[in-house]
Amino acid sequence: MERGVNIDGVLVTWGDRLFYPGNRMLKGNPPPKLTGDALRRRAALIRSRIAATVRRAPQVMVKVTGGGRGMKAIAAHFRYISKNGRLDIEDDRGERIRGAHAVRDLADDWRFSGGLIPEGAAQGGRREAYNIMLSMPRGTDPLAVQRAAREFARVELAGHKYVMVLHDHQANPHVHLSVRTEGRDGRRLNPRKADLHRWRETFAEKLRELGIDAEATRQATRGAVRNYDAIWQTKAREVGRLRRDSSRTKSSPRSSASRAAAVEAWGHLRTALEGSSEGVDMGLAKGIAEMLAGMPAALRGELEMSRSEPMAPLVTRDR
Repeated sequence: MERGVNIDGVLVTWGDRLFYPGNRMLKGNPPPKLTGDALRRRAALIRSRIAATVRRAPQVMVKVTGGGRGMKAIAAHFRYISKNGRLDIEDDRGERIRGAHAVRDLADDWRFSGGLIPEGAAQGGRREAYNIMLSMPRGTDPLAVQRAAREFARVELAGHKYVMVLHDHQANPHVHLSVRTEGRDGRRLNPRKADLHRWRETFAEKLRELGIDAEATRQATRGAVRNYDAIWQTKAREVGRLRRDSSRTKSSPRSSASRAAAVEAWGHLRTALEGSSEGVDMGLAKGIAEMLAGMPAALRGELEMSRSEPMAPLVTRDR
């Protein structure tokens, strides 16, 4: 690599674009330049994200699976996730309840806490609860998933009533969360795509704090091109009632642009790490090369095109 190029600076610049695209500022508002210890700490974080991605650390899943527009639907979800009261339900105060009667009492509590939730949903009525599922692959300790979900909810759902139930009887351990849309301060929850990615990051962080290897990289970052089924499609396929299979390949212009941007970022990161004299960095560069080799041919072609373009060096006076 050309002398004067700050490898840490390259890692932070392109690593932020790759792993934290939602944090990038608009043109005209350049982000503050990091120097010294701050730059080294940020670069160390980017290296850890690269390492986790190239070793294919287990990916967390955080998914909004629906939500009730009336108390009838919300109570039905309580019964479903608790197996009609046979499984423990834990609420936002850490209290646990069990039994069909307790589930009915929980529904009554939600109905009258804050704004009244109607029994049935009016046409076009607003959503009164969100159903969220937090999941990890087969083999993950279910109790660790439960503890991480508990900490996730304390951070991301603070100020709202919520309940959670651990399901560990299926292949992958997961936690069902139901959160009341209206918060105690009257503000309403309205999760957007950026919120969902932050939720994944938070869940993965809480798992790592418990010693569980977990990551929350975007599909584009990993070079994935698959469209995952919605919950209703999975259930319909299991009973043979899915009439038409949708394409499982993401091929929209937006998806293609996201993957191309990720490939460009990987190319710059690989080039920077290859120019390092540190064994750890060279190992990361090799891991990136091996990961990229496993990506679809079209993406590899985009990578070679990006590598043929000169990389603008980041020069720093910080020593």
